[in-house]
Amino acid sequence: MANLNVRVGDLTLRNPVMPASGCFAIEYREAMDLNQLGALVIKSVSPKSRAGNPTPRVAETYSGMLNSIGIPSKGFDYYRREVLPPYTRYDTPVIVSISADTAEEFGAACAEMSLPEVAAIEANISCPNLEADGMAFAMLPETTYKAVAAIRRSTKHPFWVKLTPNAGDIAAVARAAEEAGADAIVMGNTVLGMAIDIRTRKPKLGNVMGGLSGPAIKPISLRMVHQCYRAVRIPIIGCGGIQSAEDAVEFMLAGASAVQVGTASFRDPAAMQKIIDGLQAYCDETGIASICDLTGRVILDRQLSDRWLRFAQQSG
Repeated sequence: MANLNVRVGDLTLRNPVMPASGCFAIEYREAMDLNQLGALVIKSVSPKSRAGNPTPRVAETYSGMLNSIGIPSKGFDYYRREVLPPYTRYDTPVIVSISADTAEEFGAACAEMSLPEVAAIEANISCPNLEADGMAFAMLPETTYKAVAAIRRSTKHPFWVKLTPNAGDIAAVARAAEEAGADAIVMGNTVLGMAIDIRTRKPKLGNVMGGLSGPAIKPISLRMVHQCYRAVRIPIIGCGGIQSAEDAVEFMLAGASAVQVGTASFRDPAAMQKIIDGLQAYCDETGIASICDLTGRVILDRQLSDRWLRFAQQSG
């Protein structure tokens, strides 16, 4: 039987499959054994209480969904008291996702959540930066570096940074995150989109625009994982449209050390368990002794690959 263990920085995970933040809740324990997952990534929390965005917050699209939740939060005290404890009862590393409005607020928030029961922190720098007129931190290398450096100064805890696929030059953003001290990169998040009800002529989301997720964005996310893998040496966690073991294998071949599953779990709460089982079967059928050997092993025509890399850098 193949070894499904993978390493993400200093963390060793029993397998590469974990939920994406915001797409998972403790109630999923009714659909699967949470001790079977590689890690438990909890929904994002912010230092300040937030009500979230106006309704409606979700709209179905072809091969995916749009959401504009707005990261509602009741603050750290409530999070530590009510949200975190149920997850720590499992023999699975707990990853706390954090959002914040400024670089220094990110640093202070990550320091406050650097708790013994937390294995790593995921800093969602895809969220709006109030110091840059609401543009996400991860849109530019400069703001990425500033946010990640503030976190690194504030904590010795392992931390991952969640990047946005809406950035123009994702390789440069990934390098900035690595240089500033991130332990791993989560690539990526939702793609900015919009939908309109042609009968009412109103946007289908209360916030007008929102994030597109699901199978529709998989090729974009896969491409960005590959670009990041070529640009940095720290581990990459692939995310975006993964709904099967075959999808997870593609992301690992592109350069991911682990994967996160989001929208697929809304349709099938047992999706992650099925992906884990499928990865085991794939490795056994193909004679792969250790799944970590898949990372970055896509076979490329080197000359063609270099040409496309130059094209991507010029386009960015």
